[in-house]
Amino acid sequence: MLSNIQAKLLIVDDLPENLLALEALIKREDRTVYKALSADEALSLLLQHEFAMAILDVQMPGMNGFELAELMRGTEKTKNIPIIFVSAAGRELNYAFKGYESGAVDFLHKPLDIHAVKSKVNVFVDLYRQSKALKQQLEALEQARREQEALLQQLQSTQADLEQAVRMRDDFMSIVAHEVRTPLNGLILETQLRKMHLARDNASAFTLDKMHAMVDRDERQIKSLIRLIEDMLDVSRIRTGKLSIRPSRFDLVQLVSNLLQNFAQQIEAAETEVSLTVFGPVEGHWDEFRIEQVVSNLLTNALRYGGRSPIQVRVYREGDEARIEVQDHGIGISKENQKRIFQQFERVSAKTVVAGLGLGLFISEQIVAAHGGSIVVESEINEGALFRVCLPIQENGISDATSD
Repeated sequence: MLSNIQAKLLIVDDLPENLLALEALIKREDRTVYKALSADEALSLLLQHEFAMAILDVQMPGMNGFELAELMRGTEKTKNIPIIFVSAAGRELNYAFKGYESGAVDFLHKPLDIHAVKSKVNVFVDLYRQSKALKQQLEALEQARREQEALLQQLQSTQADLEQAVRMRDDFMSIVAHEVRTPLNGLILETQLRKMHLARDNASAFTLDKMHAMVDRDERQIKSLIRLIEDMLDVSRIRTGKLSIRPSRFDLVQLVSNLLQNFAQQIEAAETEVSLTVFGPVEGHWDEFRIEQVVSNLLTNALRYGGRSPIQVRVYREGDEARIEVQDHGIGISKENQKRIFQQFERVSAKTVVAGLGLGLFISEQIVAAHGGSIVVESEINEGALFRVCLPIQENGISDATSD
């Protein structure tokens, strides 16, 4: 690993022949030697490169080696570069002492001892390589630490998601068991009652009027079961990307009007009133069955949480959008709950309200999104809720989504 680190060496001398001789002495394949004839040239090179060491001649015209060393020690980029001074002056001038004061790590006298120069340069180059290798290792360790930390956070997030999924599964199974039991209990009680009448040969219990009532009750319970099953199937389709969207041209006003007629019994049972306000026909290409499913979910929620207060339904066009609004004046939805009601199995809690699967709004949002639209809610606690569905009006229709 150390041999792969290229070392850069700086030699500074005002005599070209000295530079060439020193370069020949210290140059190797794993080193690059940069030569400077003056302190100014050396400073320029020092700003451009990272050097393993510098060999400076003391006696140079202009800025001498000591002054250059002091500048190097005062600059962040160059203050840690090892410096070896070279001087042709006699030892009696005590240049060595001044050199060490200027920050030198060694001092050599000319004529140079070839073996000493090579040995000293090798030591500083090896130290540089070891320092660089250690720095790279520390950087690699830090990168590994960051990656491990990110992985740990990802694992913790995944664990939290899994725990949430398990909780949602358990809640879902509990909700399904409760919701399915309600219509099944009704059917079971009806069946037991009829068996009792048959055992007693009570023909009066099976008059035409009573049979009509029995069929109506059975039909309501069966429809409830079918709705539960369809919701569960739609969630599965959404997860696998197979929710069917088959657009055709139709009028939203007519769809909502017909749907309200079909909801007559539920509206009566909720002891409330539903008004419809329209502004002319609103035609476009959407999946009629799916849009009816969305409006049905919104109406069901309004009847469930409206607290017997009047419900307003509006259908209108706004620019290039078709809009459907369903507004109740019931318990309302807190800001916190507004962020989660479009998630799976989430329901607004109310002691007086019979809970559903908590899938209606999730499925509705997915259906609207598949049409390129949006669904939003505006609400305050105890002031009711307004749900608004926005659908793009595309005269040529939308592309078919993946079929079942």
